[in-house]
Amino acid sequence: MNNLSRIIELKDKKIKVDLNKPVYRWPGNPILTPHDVNKYWTAPHLQVITTHNAGIAKYDNEFIMLFRSHLRNGISVLGLARSRNGTEWQPDNQVAFMPCSKDDKVGEGIDIDTIIENESGGVEDPRITKIGDTFYITYSAYHAYEKDRVRVSLASTRDFREYTRYGPLLDVDMRNVVLFPEKINGKYIALMRPNDATAYHTGGTFKQIRIAYADEIISNDWKVEPEAVMKQGGGPGSFADKIGPGAPPIKTRHGWINIFHGVRSTMDGSPYVLGVALHEIEDPGKLKVSNIPILFPTASDCIVGDQDYVHVAQVVFTCGAIRNDDGSIYIYYGGNDTVMNLGVTHEDVLVELCRRYPQDVKSGIPLYQMKIEN
Repeated sequence: MNNLSRIIELKDKKIKVDLNKPVYRWPGNPILTPHDVNKYWTAPHLQVITTHNAGIAKYDNEFIMLFRSHLRNGISVLGLARSRNGTEWQPDNQVAFMPCSKDDKVGEGIDIDTIIENESGGVEDPRITKIGDTFYITYSAYHAYEKDRVRVSLASTRDFREYTRYGPLLDVDMRNVVLFPEKINGKYIALMRPNDATAYHTGGTFKQIRIAYADEIISNDWKVEPEAVMKQGGGPGSFADKIGPGAPPIKTRHGWINIFHGVRSTMDGSPYVLGVALHEIEDPGKLKVSNIPILFPTASDCIVGDQDYVHVAQVVFTCGAIRNDDGSIYIYYGGNDTVMNLGVTHEDVLVELCRRYPQDVKSGIPLYQMKIEN
């Protein structure tokens, strides 16, 4: 069978990606570490032990990375790093986004005390979507006193210096939300992963991605479709026990590329992998999902010193990706929830995986014949 491939040029390298190896790990990984950040955040209470799960954007001829870091007291904050080429990163010398305080700006008519309470346990996992000349950021806001209470909240910026917060998109527990970068049929659209009512972090609604619609982007009135647009049915598979949106959808000539994460519980933990789906341009509720993941966690995804902290084993997780004019896509992903890495792929390869090796979108069962074929 023809193994479609693409050659991508990045700096002085020619990178080949294909259906067997759809994502090329950048040899300079990790591209951002706690050591890099701690050179600039020198105060003892601002020293960090992780840099991971970063939203990505292009602004003012630069790549912008809004990364999550654990402070040593366990609370997460967001920092900013900049790059001219997407591979070499310079952190800013101060925290970009802390849990909300009275000094922060909120939207008109929004109660700042509610946001302060909602974010008191930390801010995590930002996704950045540019709509018009505004960058909208969805992020997980944790309550400090109610265990596991998390609300995906919304902020905006035009310059990555000043941010306006609007509070939760919905007043329900939610961990992963990504926004489409334009209106479709007059509606703003999001992909959401509801939290489960149980104490377990796999199974139940953790195995679903739902689509939601709103008339206004700044709104607490998102209408979530009751039926999942994508879910796992319980059988074996690399996404068997948990799925969720990763990077905001990327528009291509083929459709919207959705890079998501999936989890399969094992006897030795719950490894996170990256998967890909292809949504129709005018009707994102219609999609194909590749049954084959595009990236599995390896030891090379978390290269640290022998005295460095590692947060969670066997994890690759993305909150942001950038498409380039040649169809190549840079996937920025956290390794073991500890360091930031870069993976390089191409839209044609990701799309072909969805078309050639699809799974049933409601059960996860492969829709292709797994026969011997050269």
